[in-house]
Amino acid sequence: MSDLAIIRDGGMLIRDGKIDIVGASKEIEKNTRDAEVIDAGGKVVLPGFVDAHTHLVFSGNRLDDFERRARGETYEQLAAAGGGIWSTVEKTRASNDVDLLAQAKKHANWFLRCGTTTVEAKSGYGLTVEDELKILRVMRRLNQETRLEVVPTFLGAHAVPRELRESDYVDLVINEMLPRIASERLAEFCDIFCEYGYFDIEQSRRILTAAKKLGFKLRAHVDQLTNSGGAKLTAELGATTADHLEKTDEEGLAALKSAGVQPVLLPGSVYALGSTCYPLAREMIDAGLAVVIATDFNPGSSPTTSMPMILSLACTQMKMSPAEAITASTINAAYSLSRGDKIGSLEPGKLANFSIFDCEDYRELAYWFGFPQTHSVYVQGERVF
Repeated sequence: MSDLAIIRDGGMLIRDGKIDIVGASKEIEKNTRDAEVIDAGGKVVLPGFVDAHTHLVFSGNRLDDFERRARGETYEQLAAAGGGIWSTVEKTRASNDVDLLAQAKKHANWFLRCGTTTVEAKSGYGLTVEDELKILRVMRRLNQETRLEVVPTFLGAHAVPRELRESDYVDLVINEMLPRIASERLAEFCDIFCEYGYFDIEQSRRILTAAKKLGFKLRAHVDQLTNSGGAKLTAELGATTADHLEKTDEEGLAALKSAGVQPVLLPGSVYALGSTCYPLAREMIDAGLAVVIATDFNPGSSPTTSMPMILSLACTQMKMSPAEAITASTINAAYSLSRGDKIGSLEPGKLANFSIFDCEDYRELAYWFGFPQTHSVYVQGERVF
């Protein structure tokens, strides 16, 4: 994760939206007689960031939660008082697909401006069959109508709706939601919030097992607020990723390693919730795990689309090196979305998704924080910002 294979004074030749040649600028120039030249002298060129954990599609905001948290209330207290996930569910249910798409397009533009060209996006703010379908259909339109690539994940098991008992809702997810979403091919992955007060280990196992039988790849929110054994569950089921992991212990990390599950770490949510309990990134990397970092963009616990801010938190709070943070937000993240052969690095044959930053050293992205250094962003060779 520390070897970025930097090419100083490097260049790329792009044809038909893909990278054709990568090498020294002087060598590239020999092949560019009829090419448009983009001069990035004195700047850093990186693969477009791959944000492998977001909640991109929702309605409204959670400003009231933000203010109450600033006064000292906890995540659990906010949820008990009617805030948290449920407040966003109510707003998202009340929005039609046109309004939901308009706000999601705004979010998509925020990501592109920060240098992110691919995101994983979860449903989970509908919690009814039709509302979950509505959110996933908006994601499909985002792929058609914006330049941001959106990888859809079904997270119907995000919370239990107030109008249903837990057991009835688990049955609804398994018997109605998953088959409908599979039949319409609206999602590649299935996710679940395995946590005290949401879905326990056995409920999570039932839902993820049913999803796997229908052909979904698996992700899971685990061990965020408590160490409930969620990391071990993802290993047991052969999930692609285990996300959050703030409370995961060494035994859980060993299970991830043995099963080849990628950890997706979300320092933005730890920061935004006012916590100091960051995941054990250093231990994970030293154990050989292919760590991923992501924004966890959502209206409640991580309202940011800025991967450079996440790089800063990874370095300052989780003791990752700048190079490790770059790897975790590009090529490792691409593999966690089953796209490592197409994006995540600047190599011949891959899509020409890249960002140019107004700095001379990649370490500056994590060093200077709180403002954008993005010069321009390209998707399949076309400038989108």
